Amino acid sequence: MNTIILKPRKEESVLRFHPWVFSGAIAKIVLDSHYPHAQPQEGELVRVADSTGKTLAVGHWQVGSIAVRILAFGVDSLPSDFWKQRIAAAWQLRQVSGLVREDNDTFRLIHGEGDFLPGLVVDVYHDTAVVQAHSVGIHVHRHEIARALAETLPQVKNVYYKSDDTLPFKAPIEGDKTGYLIGKAGDEACWATENGLQFRIDWVRGQKTGFFVDQRENRLLLEHYAKGHDVLNMFCYTGGFSVYAIRGGAKSVTSVDVSAKAIDLVNANVVRNFPDFTAHYSYAADAFDFLNEQKENKYDLIILDPPAFAKHRDAISNALRGYRRINSKAIEKIQHGGILFTFSCSQAIDKEMFRLAVFTAAAQVGRKVRILHQLHQPADHPINIYHPEGEYLKGLVLYVE
Repeated sequence: MNTIILKPRKEESVLRFHPWVFSGAIAKIVLDSHYPHAQPQEGELVRVADSTGKTLAVGHWQVGSIAVRILAFGVDSLPSDFWKQRIAAAWQLRQVSGLVREDNDTFRLIHGEGDFLPGLVVDVYHDTAVVQAHSVGIHVHRHEIARALAETLPQVKNVYYKSDDTLPFKAPIEGDKTGYLIGKAGDEACWATENGLQFRIDWVRGQKTGFFVDQRENRLLLEHYAKGHDVLNMFCYTGGFSVYAIRGGAKSVTSVDVSAKAIDLVNANVVRNFPDFTAHYSYAADAFDFLNEQKENKYDLIILDPPAFAKHRDAISNALRGYRRINSKAIEKIQHGGILFTFSCSQAIDKEMFRLAVFTAAAQVGRKVRILHQLHQPADHPINIYHPEGEYLKGLVLYVE
């Protein structure tokens, strides 16, 4: 195994258990005498050592600003059952958190650094685990990970690998990036259960792994506010908030998404759960265009759950403009005494930035706004306390007078 030698004092973040080593912290690379290449190959395991040569950790080598994603601290190699150990620990946490129940078979099993497995995401839908690799190292170990998943979780019969859009573009990736590693579901989709509601999950053609599991608890909160309201669910995707609103007793629910395929899934999910509900209206439309076309303040409960406006720090300024713009329009259009659920899933936008953007939007419209709840990601998206960058989902519930 090759060894990455850090510059003096650059080991401090590793000693504080931060799971990333940046390229600028590296002094040199010491190649193993049996190593056939002139440089480490992307995705291989490397040791990380301080400037004196003392081994600190083992991780995956990657080309880019994040040079090493650390898998284990204080060791010079990984045990043979490493993947099974880590997956078993993550499974135990989900059981302790009460996420695995008869009325809930939909959850995130592995949340990257939050489960001490940088670069790996695994979502479970009924009997299928959907795996995404965000690093080449995870791609290299995909078959071992799939076997460990099937051996650890009794309900997992299929493991689907979906990493076409998540692997670093810099890497000359070898092997399939999409397809079944274990098993095969009959029609490559299923009905999964979340808090007693059923949702059609299409992990092959859907966004991310097929569903946004991270809003489960926030959808449940919305349900408690929905009774008697005219609800507008913007950026609705598969309609999670819409279905919960109907169960909560909403008077009417309108779902809007720019994707016609997403609207088809919304309609299927509503019919599956509430076939007799006739006050659900769905539109394939741009969110800003839809709000601009509303001539009267019809809605008194609005959800804004847009895609990430900033996927990297260079886009922060434009993203903040986008959050101000969409929140300003929603605050302008909502009825007096209305409730606004507004979110940001942009990791580059922190809580203070997002809150200031919403404050600015409210001030521009000139309405009185109070914060009822400050929302975040659920327990199956844990945040490693040594990796605060893992806190990505921010939300506010606002009362608009």
